[in-house]
Order: sequence, then structure tokens, then C-alpha cells
Amino acid sequence: MLLVAAGTTAGAQSRDTVRVDYSASRCHSCAAWNQPHAPARIFGNTYYVGTAGLSSILVTSPKGHILIDGTLAMSAPQVMANIRALGFRVEDIKVILNSHAHFDHAGGIAAIQRASEAEVAASPWSAATLERGMSDSADPQFAIDLPYPPVASVRVIADDESIRVGPLTLTAHFTPGHTPGGTSWTWVSCEHDECLHMLYADSQTAVSAPGFLFTKNTTYPTAVHDFENGLTRLASLPCDILMTTHPDASNLIERLAARDSGTIATLRDPASCRDYVARSRAAVMKRFASEGGNP
Repeated sequence: MLLVAAGTTAGAQSRDTVRVDYSASRCHSCAAWNQPHAPARIFGNTYYVGTAGLSSILVTSPKGHILIDGTLAMSAPQVMANIRALGFRVEDIKVILNSHAHFDHAGGIAAIQRASEAEVAASPWSAATLERGMSDSADPQFAIDLPYPPVASVRVIADDESIRVGPLTLTAHFTPGHTPGGTSWTWVSCEHDECLHMLYADSQTAVSAPGFLFTKNTTYPTAVHDFENGLTRLASLPCDILMTTHPDASNLIERLAARDSGTIATLRDPASCRDYVARSRAAVMKRFASEGGNP
């Protein structure tokens, strides 16, 4: 599928359209990622509005909503339909946040921004990437990442900065490595008399284009240090319910189904947060060792 998507930005490679090739030859996972998934309440005012393979998280309030990630450009209509199916207005989204600025998590942001007129906020590297609609050579996946509709006027945020909309407060935690601008997000959601710590963890995989070496790289020389710091950071964050950019990384879809069938009473599982960090650390260290590095 060849998608022609509109987008505007200052300094982007095209000010009018971006042609994104989602054919199997360019993105063998896109068809599976884009399969529909019904929206679902995760806990309290936190909802899953993404596709079957890509997360998009809506945090709601009477004063406006915050959306994290926009999935693929071709998936933006799905995300917005899911939001409406839950009874919320896309126009009430006040801020759109990002985990990392790859086409599969940022591709739909421009369309959702136009529909909602929301502010978009991201880390410094991610903000520049979002405004271009494409990555740069510091990104381990630069040679294989696809372009996407550029995003207009992205607000640059700082590490540990809190984003507020009405009573909502979401806090940014820079966890780079997968990209130089990776960001995880925490907040608290309440249901009845119970309040839980929510963690949306950015990808922690050392995936790269062929030839990219994390341990011996000049375009991203801090990659090893960033992964080490990011994983340590994630391990220290409060976490009752874990969500990840690809839901299968945290078995989120299965956990929701189990909760809804009554198999488990709640999604609360701090152990899943620790396990995610442990698995990610082991895989990253294995990749570094395969390069002959000494991280």
C-alpha cells in the first residue's frame, strides 16, 4: 500500500505531501500491526485506543485529554475512531506525546494533531525528528526507518518535565537507546478508591539497520551509555500497570482479555515491570556482546 499523507512543517522534506510506502517489501509488519483492535479501558481514566500491534494510550479528564503515540499514518483514522467509540471527542485532546519518533509510533500524530488542534510535545531529538518527518544518522534504524507526515510546531520538553492538562499530570522520563530521543511516561490513574502508578515504557530493544554497531559508533556515540542509564531509570520508576509501545512486549492485549474474562481481578502486576526491564537488559547486553564491545 502506498499512502499519500498530507503534512506541514518548517524545513521538512516536503511541505505538501509525504509518500509513505507501507507495502510488504518496505514494511513486512505493517499489515499485522494495523489490524483493528477494539478500544478498552485499562484502568480508571486510562484507555487503549491503538491497533492490534501498536499502542496508543488515551488519558482523559473533564478538562481535556492527553494522547500518547499516534501509531502508523495509515492507522490514524482507526485511533480516532477508537477514541470516539469510547464516547470521547478527538477535539478534546489537548496534548499529544510521543515515545520515540519512528514511523510506527509517530506516523499518525500529524493527522491527529490536525483533527484535534492539540499541542505536540517531545524530547529535543524527537521533536526535531517529528518536525522533519524522518530520522537522522544518529538513529540506529536510520537506514531502514520510513518517512512519515511531519508534525507542525513541536514543543520541546525536558527530562522529568510534567505535562499538565486540567487535573492530569504525566511525567517524562528520558530513556534513550532505541533512539536518541526515547521517552517513557508515568502518571497515576484512579478507579473507585484505588489509585495506581501507570508506566508507558518506551522500546528498549537494540534493533538497528545492517552495519550499525552500538558499541563502535560515531553518529550515536552515547548509545551504550544511554541504554544503561535508560534501563536503570525504568527499573526505578513506580509501576503498577505496565504498557509498552508494542503491546506484545508487555502482553497487554492478553492481560486485558484475561481481566475482562474474570481470570484475573486486575492488571496490577509490579513484577511485569521488573521482568520487562530484566528481559530488555539481557537482550541489549547480548547485542553488545555480539559486536565484540565491552560496555
